[in-house]
Amino acid sequence: MRCKLIEGTQENLKATVTSLGVRGKMDLKPVITVVQDVIDDIRENGDEALLKYTEKFDKVKLTADQLRVTEKEIEDAIASVDPELLTVMKKAASNIRRFHEEQKEHGFMMDCGKGSKIGVRVRPISIAGIYVPGGTAPLPSTVLMDVIPASVAGVERIVFATPPRKDGTIAPVILAAASIAGATEIYRMGGSQAIAAMAYGTETVPRVDKICGPGNIYVNTAKRLVFGQVDIDMFAGPSEILIIADKTANPDFVAADMLSQAEHDKMASAIVLTDSRELAEKILECADRRSEMADRKEILVKSMEDYCAIIVCDSLDTAIDFSEEIAPEHLELCVENPELLSNKINNCGAMFLGNYSPEPLGDYFAGPNHTLPTSGTARFFSPLNTGDFYKKMSVINYNEEMLRDVYKDVAAFADSEGLSCHAAAVRARFED
Repeated sequence: MRCKLIEGTQENLKATVTSLGVRGKMDLKPVITVVQDVIDDIRENGDEALLKYTEKFDKVKLTADQLRVTEKEIEDAIASVDPELLTVMKKAASNIRRFHEEQKEHGFMMDCGKGSKIGVRVRPISIAGIYVPGGTAPLPSTVLMDVIPASVAGVERIVFATPPRKDGTIAPVILAAASIAGATEIYRMGGSQAIAAMAYGTETVPRVDKICGPGNIYVNTAKRLVFGQVDIDMFAGPSEILIIADKTANPDFVAADMLSQAEHDKMASAIVLTDSRELAEKILECADRRSEMADRKEILVKSMEDYCAIIVCDSLDTAIDFSEEIAPEHLELCVENPELLSNKINNCGAMFLGNYSPEPLGDYFAGPNHTLPTSGTARFFSPLNTGDFYKKMSVINYNEEMLRDVYKDVAAFADSEGLSCHAAAVRARFED
């Protein structure tokens, strides 16, 4: 079940990165057709269409009054969760909240002279939609990561959606996490139909201003198609980790960290860049041993064979060039001086420095958000953060004296663009 061992040089850098980046490059036309039909139907028929697709895709027959989870269901769910797990989740939530509190924005006003001011006012969006998939396992960590920034930003209504299980219920740990994080209302709905319902609203589900959260190809396609009707966070792809390791790295640590991402799904990517062939061979051995003991072995086999690699580079500088080209979701620096090396990194979603900052620490507990840009989009996207739930309004407050000083400049600029009414709007205040 070995992943590939590749020689990495400056000459083959781009070709190697391209070969590693083919995952998920599927023909989206059939998916777009299906998803657009779902969106159009829900936009036109509301709850009726939402319930139809819930039965079709989730195999659960609901009525409209069952879409929203009741307070009693939430209370019962919290009571049924292992108290120790609840304590851990509350600790993690506290760390996440404290980190995102530091990201609050307050706007500014600046003095332009003569009593005039310009600036920016920051306001939270009114209503946010958070989607968390059901998948092969419930993900309460993602609930915390996506809901808490909206709560910290001061969003009044946080609409949380997740698919129902086959019996129509939602995993208690998901409901508990949503309550801890600050969701104000919870709906049992999944897939592209949930995205459409939040984007356009139905008789039961409110229309939101922004949709955040991960999902499968249908969910992500739906987010793309409703973008513009609502804002979205990012276009998320399969999970990925890139590890730069030198001879001081512990090969078993590196192997364990590779598998921590490879077990996500069959298209997850785990790549190691090292300047030590000896270390590369040891990592392969450790990865083989650990994968034999893993619970999600079938997923690991496919992921490791298809989308994982250990690349032996001629230097750490070459390794950095590879990393910058890949722009990974998660980047671990398992090297002798990780802080020094980190100064050379510009493109990644989250950076983990040293042998004792493993990626799962960020997934669950440390505080920084684990909803991160994937598939190279870390070149221009950022992690989900408190600022994603703000909108900003420019403020211009000139008085008569200040406008008199500049009105001819404004009018001249407007005239140059052939917009005479623009020019007249400022001249009207000072000329007959």
